Amino acid sequence: MQERAFSFLRSNRREEKPRSHGVTEIRGPYYSVMGPRYLRDVLETAGDWVDILKFAGGSFTLLPEKALGELLDIAHEHGVKVSTGGFLEYVLTQGPDAVDRYLAECRRVGFDIVEISTGFITMPQDDVLRLVQRVAAHGLLPKPEVGVQFGAGGATAEAELEQEGLADPSRAITLARRCLEAGAYMIMIESEGITESVTAPRHDIAARFAEELGIERIMFEAADPEVFPWYVKNYGPEVNLFVDHSQIIQLECLRQGIWGTKSLWGRVMTY
Repeated sequence: MQERAFSFLRSNRREEKPRSHGVTEIRGPYYSVMGPRYLRDVLETAGDWVDILKFAGGSFTLLPEKALGELLDIAHEHGVKVSTGGFLEYVLTQGPDAVDRYLAECRRVGFDIVEISTGFITMPQDDVLRLVQRVAAHGLLPKPEVGVQFGAGGATAEAELEQEGLADPSRAITLARRCLEAGAYMIMIESEGITESVTAPRHDIAARFAEELGIERIMFEAADPEVFPWYVKNYGPEVNLFVDHSQIIQLECLRQGIWGTKSLWGRVMTY
């Protein structure tokens, strides 16, 4: 880690990178443009607290290859893995050959993690497991995404998602277990239907994922400012979380116990 001023002040201990717990994943280009100079500024300032940079919505297919390569190189210089985000479900609509070409291209340009999401599509669990194995065969880290809301992703309107209803969490938990047994690197828990695009948070569903899978191998999507404090409060500072890149420092202040909301100030500790 880089040297910092005020090191005499006590704070919660944090595992150095590459971390196995307390992993922070941040959003890359999608809702806002993020070029190489922007990312370098972010990581030179806060890179010690970032573990994964995640693209979204296939945004990397719209960038000039030179700029994309620079983004990946900058991330790797700071010990940050790079994830494709859940674009694979779009690639799947173009057939098995497109999937293999996509994975080969991900490896060629320098991605580390391929997220396997199925929020907009329905497919058998065995097919998801085959995708986990296929991603691994290409030398990439498979990161399946599971959830309880069909149609999740792409900022779908809350009312539209409510009409779809929620799936049984047991199916998602079973799939997550099978994916981990098949070699998945980590499981992403989709926020829609739990803390995003809902009239009231379904903390009970988040609790089921945590209790039945353990927090070590799962990551919660928590990009809304009121959401990630709840996860830290209930599962401790070493819970794995995905947040917007604008929230790196705010989340790390919570993890290290140096600041927080009224209910968390001075109460987040490690031993």
